[in-house]
Amino acid sequence: MTSAHHDHGPGGHAGHAHGVAADADRRWLAIALTLIASFMAAEVVIGVLAQSLALISDAAHMLTDAVSIVLALVAMRLAARPARGGFTYGLKRAEILSAQANGLTLLLLGAWLAYEAVHRLIDPPEVEGGLVFGTALAGILVNVLAAWCISKANRSSLNVEGAYQHILNDLFAFIGTAVAGLVVLLTGFARADAIATLIVVVLMVKAGYGLVRESGRIFLEAAPAHLDPDSIGDRLVAHDAVVEVHDLHVWTITSGEPALSAHVLVDPVADCHTVRRDLEKTLQYDYEITHTTLQVDHAPAEVLEVRSSAVDDAHCGAPHGPVHRHGPHTH
Repeated sequence: MTSAHHDHGPGGHAGHAHGVAADADRRWLAIALTLIASFMAAEVVIGVLAQSLALISDAAHMLTDAVSIVLALVAMRLAARPARGGFTYGLKRAEILSAQANGLTLLLLGAWLAYEAVHRLIDPPEVEGGLVFGTALAGILVNVLAAWCISKANRSSLNVEGAYQHILNDLFAFIGTAVAGLVVLLTGFARADAIATLIVVVLMVKAGYGLVRESGRIFLEAAPAHLDPDSIGDRLVAHDAVVEVHDLHVWTITSGEPALSAHVLVDPVADCHTVRRDLEKTLQYDYEITHTTLQVDHAPAEVLEVRSSAVDDAHCGAPHGPVHRHGPHTH
């Protein structure tokens, strides 16, 4: 007897409330984009006039902020499209592509700015400290407003969180630039501008690496960082009627949407449907996994006889991953 179940859970269907939330997210992101793009254009001009690499690096960082928000808005549109044809999950992973693009952009820009900053440390140009200081103060205000706008959107999305991290890093960068401008203004120490740029680079690399790492985990079908497949397998096989769990896979469809599939063998006297429902409740309430596909079968005699065996050839010709058995678990 086999029972297969595919449950999207509470979040599986986009209802009216979800649509309203998505519209609100897009509105807040659009406001932040307008603020950033407007200030960035002015900052590039001032940075060139002041000969400040710190201001130009901040403007470059703001360009990635703007791109990240544009990608977030495009990805939201794509992710909202229904599944059809060969895209059985729809285009939900468009937002993960967006997050990865954001991360790579930060890393590449950081490398270029680091090179320029080191060059300026060796041979510092004249820097207009007053212009740098005043522009950086204005940048702090703009970034505070933009960060507030994005914080109103749904940050459980890796895509929106990526845009938020861009803005937050830029805020810290502007604080560093303001300090550098003040130092140049009061002491004439022009290398402070390049030092501030290197601080910006460190922040960019940190944020970029985090985004690339998290999006990479999703593309490589890794289990979400907060979920341990072995622990989940042990929890499922602890059910009184379950004899074995194998081919257990846990992955992420898109931000906040973990999925799980597994082949479950139960005692011949057990009701497969009842066991499946019990396991689904366990996954939902203990692990917040609502998108599940469980194939539940009665265990054949040979499996019952070798419950503690390390190998079982009875069911799967090419088993994937560890086998969890009732009693002495095998991993």
